[in-house]
Amino acid sequence: RVRAAMNHEEPDRVPFFIGAGNATGIQMPAYQRLKAALGIQAPDRYLYDWPEVGPADIDEATMVWLGSDVRGVFDRHPAANSERNRTRQPGEPFIDSWGIGQVEVEPGVWFPGIHPLAEATTIDDLAAYPGWPDMDDASRFAHMKKQAARLASENQYSIMATPWLLFPFERAIHMQGMETFFLNLAMQPDFAADLLTRCAEHCQTLMGHILEELGDNVDIVKIGDDLGTSASLLISPRMYRQLLKPIHAEYIAFIKERTQAKVFFHSDGDIFPLIDDLIEIGVDILNPIQTSAGKMGDLAALKKRFGKEIVLCGAVDTTHVLPFGSPAEVMEEVRRVIEYLAPGGGFILASVHTIQKNVPAENIMAMVEALEAYGQYA
Repeated sequence: RVRAAMNHEEPDRVPFFIGAGNATGIQMPAYQRLKAALGIQAPDRYLYDWPEVGPADIDEATMVWLGSDVRGVFDRHPAANSERNRTRQPGEPFIDSWGIGQVEVEPGVWFPGIHPLAEATTIDDLAAYPGWPDMDDASRFAHMKKQAARLASENQYSIMATPWLLFPFERAIHMQGMETFFLNLAMQPDFAADLLTRCAEHCQTLMGHILEELGDNVDIVKIGDDLGTSASLLISPRMYRQLLKPIHAEYIAFIKERTQAKVFFHSDGDIFPLIDDLIEIGVDILNPIQTSAGKMGDLAALKKRFGKEIVLCGAVDTTHVLPFGSPAEVMEEVRRVIEYLAPGGGFILASVHTIQKNVPAENIMAMVEALEAYGQYA
C-alpha cells in the first residue's frame, strides 16, 4: 500500500502513518486516554526513552487498531548519556549528547533552554568545542539491525528509519539559541555556514552507521529541518539556497548512495516557496503539510503543482480540528483532505505533526473511522 502510494499509484486505500516517530506520534496523555477508550492494557513507554520530548512509544495492539501502515526503527541516546540523565535529580535539565539542554519550564513541560555554543563567535570557537557528539558510539545504533530484520521478515508494514533529529539547521539553532544563530546567519554567514556544516557532518556520520545496520530492510528514511512558521519562512529563499540547500543536497545524496529507501523530509510551517527546491535535491516525501500555515492550506494548489513530483504526507490539522473540533468535524476534515490529495496516489494520511496532549480519544478514533469511510480507492 505504501509503496504504491510512493510510486504515485492508487492502492486499495490511502496509507496512514501514525506512531513511526516524533513527527507522526501521539503525546503521552492523549495516548493514555486512547488506550483507556479502547480497553487496551499496555505499559506507558516513550519514544527514544525520552519523557521530556513527550511522544509515546505506541504499543503494537494500539498500532494495529489505528491501522498504521508504518513501523519505525529508532536510534538511541548513547548509553553513557542515557545513564547520566536517568540518575539526575528530578527537575534537573536533560542534557543530550550535543550538550543541548531541555529545561523544565513548568511541571512536565520541557523546552530547549541550554545552548552550549551561545557564546561562540568564531570558527576557532567551534573547532575548540569539546562537546561534539561521538556518532561512532555503537550504543546509538547497534540494536537497529535486529529490529529492522524482524519487521522485514514479518512483511506487514512499511519500515521507516526515524533517527532522533538528525536535522542540521535545527541542531545549529539549538546549539546557539534561535536569536543568536539567526543574527549570525545574517551578520556572520561564514561562521553560520561552518556551524551548519559541522552539524551536518555529525548527522551524516550517524546516518551512515544507521543505513549500514539496516541494509535493505528499510523503505523510508526520515530527515528534515523546520523551515517555516505559520505565516512565512524562517529564512528567505535566497538565504536558504545560499547556505542550507547545498547542505541538504549533499546529505540527501549521501543517503541515496547507500539505500534505495525513499527520503522523507519533515518541515513545519509555510514552506510553499521551497518545495521546488526540495524536489530538486531529491526529497521523495514531504511532511507534515501544515494546513494552518499560509499556502500549505491550499490543498488543491499543492496537489496540482507538486502532486506528480513528490509524495504529500500529513495534512490532518492538529492546531484547531483535532484538539478542539467534534468527532464529526474531524471526520469532515479527513474527508476534505482525502478528496483533494488522494486522487492518483502520491498521498499518505497523517496528522500535522504529533497529536498533542489535549486531543480527545474520540477525535483520534474519528480520524481512523474517517479514513476507513473515505480513504478507499474505487
